[in-house]
Amino acid sequence: MESVPPQALVDQGHEVTLFASGDSMTSAKLVSCSTQALRLHYPGQDPTPYYMIMLEKVRRLERNFDIIHFHIDQYQFPIFRDIARKTVTTLHGRQDIPGLRSLYTEFSEMPLVAISDAQRGPLPEMDQVVTIPHGLPHNLLQPILTPRGGYLAFVGRISPEKRVDRAIRIATSAGLPIKIAAKVDKVDQEYFKSEIEPMLQHPLVEFVGEIDERRKHSFLGEARALLFPIDWPEPFGLVMIEAMACGTPVLAFRNGSVAEVIDEGVTGYIVDNEREAVCRLGALLALDRLHVRRRFEERFTAHRMAKDYVKVYSLLLARGGLRRASASPSSSSRQVALGS
Repeated sequence: MESVPPQALVDQGHEVTLFASGDSMTSAKLVSCSTQALRLHYPGQDPTPYYMIMLEKVRRLERNFDIIHFHIDQYQFPIFRDIARKTVTTLHGRQDIPGLRSLYTEFSEMPLVAISDAQRGPLPEMDQVVTIPHGLPHNLLQPILTPRGGYLAFVGRISPEKRVDRAIRIATSAGLPIKIAAKVDKVDQEYFKSEIEPMLQHPLVEFVGEIDERRKHSFLGEARALLFPIDWPEPFGLVMIEAMACGTPVLAFRNGSVAEVIDEGVTGYIVDNEREAVCRLGALLALDRLHVRRRFEERFTAHRMAKDYVKVYSLLLARGGLRRASASPSSSSRQVALGS
């Protein structure tokens, strides 16, 4: 999950303590909650024990911080309820899950941040939520304005809701090569073998497998476009702005946050079915990649995201909560703890 980049907060003059794995690379003060990143070194391992360790460490040090910012779903609600006014929780997953409405009603004093308006849609009556879209460090991914790859790209998980089958059919129907950079989780292995693996035999299809962050720039940047044919209420879709940072336009299906992320005719197009997707490919590939990059810089940088969060932090400190009397946000330095 993507959290507020600590460096962006540090660059804006704030003192940041990051509670994360010991191998994290950060300019913030690091408090280790595990020796190594779980997803990279222990894939599939339940993170709950490490969340408990993190919460204990945060609670012991909480008096050192003006704001405590959580990125671990709702584990902290009972533990930090008494100091809710100095906490904020970013929601990263889908919110149309049974039981969440009751949970948020019970802990209604906990300030929340959604990553898209679509994500908070299932809970429209919740007024303790603000929306702050994700952002990426400005120079993390550089634009490639003249790509040489000649292929369409798919990046994500091989799962029914991500619909790589749609991506393959769109590309092959248009006679264009497609490269698929995706992981296959254990729960999706049967789906991969029965539904997707036979489709990989097509001569225009290349299955690359999972790629790390170092390879993502060239993979997305050298692609002519990114296909994002999702079939679920995507809370945000970070790969869309990763592609935009590379100058690569995006063709996406109208679900979840897509309409909030893509500026039609500038950074990509939004479609409702595969036939429309094939018809839109020509216009998509003709989009100006420099304009794609510029729109990323206007809307989706880590600097913008950090500024938005600092406004929330200041409001929380001034109001004692997101819902109380208005107050002008302050730009003074804050002691911020990030749990991710």
